[in-house]
Amino acid sequence: MGLMHCCREEVVAVSPDTPAVEIARIMDDKNVGSVMVVTSEDRPAGIVTDRDLVVRILAKGARSEDVTAEEIMTKDLVTFRDDMGIYEAIEKVAREGVRRMPIVDDSGRLIGIITQDDMIRMLSDEMGKLAHTIEKQSPPLPR
Repeated sequence: MGLMHCCREEVVAVSPDTPAVEIARIMDDKNVGSVMVVTSEDRPAGIVTDRDLVVRILAKGARSEDVTAEEIMTKDLVTFRDDMGIYEAIEKVAREGVRRMPIVDDSGRLIGIITQDDMIRMLSDEMGKLAHTIEKQSPPLPR
């Protein structure tokens, strides 16, 4: 199963010049903990998390109106290809230590995002299906 079958295709994204205060409002409005920062060609340039807002602005006493996404975003993104399998993605998540993974197409354009939580939910569903199949095919347990 490729990542596009379990990722979120509606990605909350902003441009690099979006003020941090606006990013916080968007996160609140969309009930998300991060936004992707994308170029005009829809290529992921970075990510801003709720933690970035706290650590890189609030903790430093900066004014959120004066800081842009480009100034606080994490720039060294680890992207995932849309044709990558879930188990390959899990290995990459563990190796790279990332929680949110932007999904890109062959040309590098952002087409989705998947989080560790999404992966755990999907794997949990699959394990439940497997357990149900095993239970149907096994003799009953003694009580």
